[in-house]
Amino acid sequence: MSPISAIDDVLSRLNPQQREAATHGDKPLLIVAGAGTGKTATLVHRVAWLIARGVDPRRILLLTFTRRASAEMLRRVDALLRQLARAQPNDAGATSEKSSAEARRIRGSRVWGGTFHAVATRLLRKYGKAIKLPAGFTIHDRTDSEDLLNVVRTEQGLAKIDRRFPKKGTAMAIYSRCVNSRQKIDRVLKKHYPWCKDWTDELKKLFRAYVDRKEAAGVLDFDDLLLYWSALLNDSEAAESVRKMFDCVLVDEYQDTNVLQSEILYGLSPDGRGLTIVGDDAQSIYSFRAATVRNIFDFPERYPDTTIVTLEQNYRSTQPILDATNQVISLAPKRYTKNLWSERTDGQRPWVVQCEDEDDQADYVIRQILTHRESGIDLHRQAVLFRASHHSMVLEAELSRRDIPFHKYGGLKFVETAHVKDLMAFLRLAENPRDVVAGTRVLPLLPGIGPGKAMQLMDVLLEAGGNFDAWKTWKPPAAAAKLWPRLLTLMRGLVKPADDLSAQVHRVRKFYAPLLEMKYDNSPPRLRDLEQLEQIASRYRSRRKMLTEMTLDPPSSTQDLAGPPHLDDDYLILSTIHSAKGLEWDSVFVIHVADGNIPSDMATGNPEEIEEERRLFYVALTRAKNWLYVCCPLRYYYAFRPTTSDQHGYAQRTRFLPKPVLEHFDQHVTQLDDDSDDREGAKLTVAVTSRSIRQEMKELW
Repeated sequence: MSPISAIDDVLSRLNPQQREAATHGDKPLLIVAGAGTGKTATLVHRVAWLIARGVDPRRILLLTFTRRASAEMLRRVDALLRQLARAQPNDAGATSEKSSAEARRIRGSRVWGGTFHAVATRLLRKYGKAIKLPAGFTIHDRTDSEDLLNVVRTEQGLAKIDRRFPKKGTAMAIYSRCVNSRQKIDRVLKKHYPWCKDWTDELKKLFRAYVDRKEAAGVLDFDDLLLYWSALLNDSEAAESVRKMFDCVLVDEYQDTNVLQSEILYGLSPDGRGLTIVGDDAQSIYSFRAATVRNIFDFPERYPDTTIVTLEQNYRSTQPILDATNQVISLAPKRYTKNLWSERTDGQRPWVVQCEDEDDQADYVIRQILTHRESGIDLHRQAVLFRASHHSMVLEAELSRRDIPFHKYGGLKFVETAHVKDLMAFLRLAENPRDVVAGTRVLPLLPGIGPGKAMQLMDVLLEAGGNFDAWKTWKPPAAAAKLWPRLLTLMRGLVKPADDLSAQVHRVRKFYAPLLEMKYDNSPPRLRDLEQLEQIASRYRSRRKMLTEMTLDPPSSTQDLAGPPHLDDDYLILSTIHSAKGLEWDSVFVIHVADGNIPSDMATGNPEEIEEERRLFYVALTRAKNWLYVCCPLRYYYAFRPTTSDQHGYAQRTRFLPKPVLEHFDQHVTQLDDDSDDREGAKLTVAVTSRSIRQEMKELW
């Protein structure tokens, strides 16, 4: 069987639209993939089809937004290629030799795959010298970048002025948005941070100094990775070298790209040849990261010969759910028209449930979840989604009271925990002794060394070209006298290690453990985290690779590595809507669907923000496979008025569920358990009537 015949057999499992997209030629292709329409399968089969046609796998670039998505796609591509390789004949003769060679080519293929930032890192390691990047540059995550920016902020006296200057997190967000949206700071401040516009000149000065400090320290932040990649593509000679690496470029989740990423894509393929993008404008929900839905709308304008293939057959939800979600998104003023449909025509219509208040909402959701559980739907196949993390507080308390286990997504990432960042700082400082943030994190761990002295010691180290012997002559305070020589020995050994990475982490862990116990409460689980980190280190070939990958794609939480095990055989999923994107559950409960929460009152400043909130609501609804519940509390109590704890206000159902849309939902009102029984009231015989009460009121006037 020829490769083309084999791939035709594989493609037969796709629907007509998926097959059209998978077998498209070399001209630019836009796949508009509605929620649950099998975009991953389509993209995977397209990669396999390209390889079967003869494209060298090493010349295919597959860009995704998460490492997990990349790994899953590459795994599925590999499975398809193995299937194609097995289809090659093994008969003797020249034809057999040619077929065997073709089978080896297919079987041994390796596609370039990864996130934008991971691919940028690989290319900058390869071509960094051309733009004068230091060979051993290290990468700062968002927290490290904020810390370095704060160092500069303090040096410039901006932390001690008598007016409220933006804190490091806000300043970093402004800087990042300027870079990723390719906009001047004046415009960014006016549109997104108007309360900071009085500090325009100071912020400009701060950002210039921050850029200089990064260069002096030999570090790049996340934004730099994309910025330097874009710069490579703006240089004619470097751009030609990078473009020659790839015949085909495929991009997943294109609706989540920012302006800088779109410029990178245009630089990789100026004429659009071999370019495929996949996305859904209805699921563009990351403008807070400077992503813009304009990119997916502008793509056909940038490449006029673009072919648009729309995927509408849904493999996730029942038709009644799709009827409702189609109506919700149909009110968006600008969109790619698509009407999702399913062969699963039966099923319960989604519910809009009016609850008395948050407590009533929590009680209703839990009772319904347990009802589903009794009918065979395990807890982990059910999810409660909400706009903001604090929206689940009342529900979490009630779940805990009723001893119902749950896992909440959107928590602190493993490498963002203080003790892990401490240990990683030792490794980063050894890898790059110019990394001021790493040094000023390590040194104050020793008793008697404060931030000021740490900065002085880092200055000494920088002047010595990163040679830790420069610290030998410094006399430490008495509290650190015994630890100081051990630190020097540790750091000198880490600079040119004779042992593997796991052993390096072990040495750092042994040195750091007593310091951790002095610095943090509840040290045992933190120490277990570090033991797990040592095991993780054994998977990496080099310290640089581990530092890079742990920064670019950190584990999602400490529970990924250590902590108390789930002794229950099941647990409920709680998640923000942003964290739920791309996931699905049998039954989904969307809570706090009231104006002010959905849409958030912080995101109604202009029509673009409101439309993104509509898309966010749509994403929440389209996570449901069989059952969908939309809960709207009628009354909210004011939590921050201690002297009037019973004050409350009434909410309105979200504006995204007007009457024409509601026709596709069943509407229900909860019944509070503590309401008086109407039958008991009917038994009473009293002289007072509502009419007599009204008459008495009239007499007052």
